Amino acid sequence: MSALKLAIVGGGSTYTPELIDGFARLRDTLPIGELVLIDPATDRLELIAALARRIFAKQGHPATVSTATDVTAGVQGADAVLLQLRVGGQAARNQDETWPLECGCVGQETTGAGGLAKALRTVPVVLDIAEQVRRTNPDAWIVDFTNPVGIVTRALQTVGHKAVGLCNVAIGFQRKFAAHLGVDPELVRLDHVGLNHLTWERGVTLLDAPGAATGREVLPQLLAEHGAEIAADLHLPLPVISRLGVVPSYYLRYFYQHDLVVEELKVKGSRAAEVAAIEKQLLEMYADPALDTKPELLGKRGGAFYSEAAVQLIASLLGTDGRTTVQVVNTRNDGVLPFLPDDAVIEVPAEVDATGVRPLPQRAVEPLYAGLIANVTAYEHLALDAALRGGRDRVFDALLAHPLVGQLELAEQLTDRLVAHNRDHLSWA
Repeated sequence: MSALKLAIVGGGSTYTPELIDGFARLRDTLPIGELVLIDPATDRLELIAALARRIFAKQGHPATVSTATDVTAGVQGADAVLLQLRVGGQAARNQDETWPLECGCVGQETTGAGGLAKALRTVPVVLDIAEQVRRTNPDAWIVDFTNPVGIVTRALQTVGHKAVGLCNVAIGFQRKFAAHLGVDPELVRLDHVGLNHLTWERGVTLLDAPGAATGREVLPQLLAEHGAEIAADLHLPLPVISRLGVVPSYYLRYFYQHDLVVEELKVKGSRAAEVAAIEKQLLEMYADPALDTKPELLGKRGGAFYSEAAVQLIASLLGTDGRTTVQVVNTRNDGVLPFLPDDAVIEVPAEVDATGVRPLPQRAVEPLYAGLIANVTAYEHLALDAALRGGRDRVFDALLAHPLVGQLELAEQLTDRLVAHNRDHLSWA
């Protein structure tokens, strides 16, 4: 297969070198000939592009790296377009993580009221970008990393874009479980079910061989031998995890221990402020012409294993290895979880190849998880409606439906704050 052209919208992000490093290391899996970084922030864009060229050169990768500030020009001829946007930057994220606390609610960039604010800012921008991709290059796959991934992917798929969403939670669990078991990660397959940032590992299969259809269940062994470490990593009580017999994603703590988390966040300070400080240091490092590897500090920026997940997904979608692989993605439900509407976007293992993405059948989801999944899906439907059509009433409805809000007075207070803090990004406000 000839070398591929990829475009990254949001290529000026300090996170981009993580992707570049993965592309360089895994060149046999994903043969890239040209990479275009697209971003309106020209100063950061050129800085990141220069580092990308040095990383590729250091590892003997032949790909060229170019830049563009215009989406239409940048995605021309691209085989896949990756979206990694943060509308409003870390300043907007900092607000998402602070004003909900004033109402006694979790302040987080993808969960609760802060997550709704991010969706409202992001969906219109992503849809505009996707339309430019479709007009210029309708055959290109759109791979969405932009949070909230579930809502953004649903927006893209609802209007017919060739899009799939990707999160690093599943690959993170796969890598950690493989390390506990002392095996290659390719031998670990997850029974991963739910929505983006609302998932549970209901089983872990140790495959007989990479890609094999057979293997043995090892989740009970993992919980018995490594439960304390897993629980500490999730900041959840070990007895709860042991009793449930599943491993929740760490985002479930916002639901299972909401009030405790609120009290912690009130004194801890925002993650956005922490990331902003890290980004400042990273940009100073990236400016060093001698730097030709991703710095260790980048690991504290978040997004571990995203590059590996992205390479695997894009390689399968573009058929570079001619195989059908099983990967955890965000895609249309279409009856896989029968208690959800077909157009809901779920996060489950799926078969991925050059013909597309096909979510695998799932065994019945236990009521303890299905109830929360259904509730959050209803919220996401209303959140998308608010993002597409605007209006204070739609924002209020979405917040009232959210399981972390659900009270009239609280929804009113949060709606007022959300609109006040996001007027510059809401055309209708």
